Amino acid sequence: MTNHLFDTLFGYHTGSAKTFVTPLGGDALSHEAFLALSARMANVFDAQGLQKGDRVAVQVSKSVPALVIYAACLRAGLVLLPLNTAYTVTEIAYFLGDAEPALVICDPSKANGLTPILPKGAALVTLDSAGAGSLMEAVAQADDQHEPLDCGPDDLAAILYTSGTTGRSKGAMLSHDNLLSNARALTELWQFSADDVLLHALPIFHTHGLFVAVNVCALSGASILFHPGFNLDDILADLPKATSLMGVPTFYTRLLDDPRFTRSLSQHMRLFVSGSAPLLAETHERFEQRTGHRILERYGMTETNMNVSNPYVGERRAGTVGFPLAGVDLRITSSSTGATLPDGEIGIIEVRGPNVFKGYWRMPEKTAEDMRGDGFFNTGDLGRIDADGYLSIVGRQKDLIISGGYNIYPKEIEVLLDDLPGVLESAVVGIPDPDFGEAVIATVVPEPGATPDPDALMALLRPQLARFKHPRAIHILEELPRNTMGKVQKNLLRDAFAVAPA
Repeated sequence: MTNHLFDTLFGYHTGSAKTFVTPLGGDALSHEAFLALSARMANVFDAQGLQKGDRVAVQVSKSVPALVIYAACLRAGLVLLPLNTAYTVTEIAYFLGDAEPALVICDPSKANGLTPILPKGAALVTLDSAGAGSLMEAVAQADDQHEPLDCGPDDLAAILYTSGTTGRSKGAMLSHDNLLSNARALTELWQFSADDVLLHALPIFHTHGLFVAVNVCALSGASILFHPGFNLDDILADLPKATSLMGVPTFYTRLLDDPRFTRSLSQHMRLFVSGSAPLLAETHERFEQRTGHRILERYGMTETNMNVSNPYVGERRAGTVGFPLAGVDLRITSSSTGATLPDGEIGIIEVRGPNVFKGYWRMPEKTAEDMRGDGFFNTGDLGRIDADGYLSIVGRQKDLIISGGYNIYPKEIEVLLDDLPGVLESAVVGIPDPDFGEAVIATVVPEPGATPDPDALMALLRPQLARFKHPRAIHILEELPRNTMGKVQKNLLRDAFAVAPA
């Protein structure tokens, strides 16, 4: 039997005593020990009665056992559904109802809140940040021998939820080959090998931290220094042990703000990668002046993994995301005609390749809307290709806000604001922020005769949203700017509040 993704990423490490992952402040785990844990956990999943294709929803803190869940799901032919740890019960309810997972894994503190919203027949087990809980209790009793289930390139490996401006979240279905093809392209391009040590401080509930960072390390045999998050003191302490760092722009601005981050501290490093949000040209320049390294910026999305990267060898051009990866076709098209535009013109970025997802879970009409007849996927992002072939992201067709590497969809916040007392209507935009890339700003028009207080509105809004979605400020306006067709002109709001005080 063969398991397309598991065998290629993890299977060939069987018996290897080389270190795979070292948690911060914990003991190193070899490839062999990691694989044994994944076998035990897969046996636990089998004992729960899970069948090939069943979904496993996971909302737990980052830890080595949380990473083992990914490998165990692949091994058992299950579909991983990672969920942001900041999501509230209200937000989680939608994902559980839509994906109908057979198993939910959560922190013990959240079990009581999630139990009433479990899909019919679903089981719930727990795992905390220290690796304790009912899941690991069962793993400790399980057999460490498990034959990986037969899975082919087109079998689903994961569903990652993204959102559209309609506010309804969409589950992007990622196959074994979607993930493996991307890992192979990035490993080759970025020249990862078994000699590399990746400093990992990203979350593992989205593409960047899990399917880019972990898959590349697993495929190349590199080791991982596994941090629960980005703590500046811990990062600086472990940097001398690493050869590479993958991060979001916030990582690099915070490093630059600390005088301990010097050229000598980073001179042994081979590669710094940035993504998930635009990196300011100023940050590029400051980083190179400080360290002598030029950050490598790339571009991807939930539905496609990585599409484009600046070169490892060659000019890493600030303000661009580089060239399409091997096997990826990219074109810029007109939003009105769909025709391919010549280089230099701004249009919609469309991509095609083995990295492009299988479609949206239970949304065939949305899949058909975004997939072209010739296999190209409409990313919804606006870009331009320069005379040298470098791609620049110049905006978004949709009003997506990216703050600290997290996607925030204005409609989701607007719907909640519109339901608050005294609010007639609202509009949410992102404004530039040097640390997080973008900050959320909300504008509200009161109902006739009402005088809503911004602080009171914020207090009502916060419990309904994950922290990273909280607006930095709520501004009261007499009316929203509209064009002759009645559409809110969010570009004017962004311009008006771009220099708004924090």
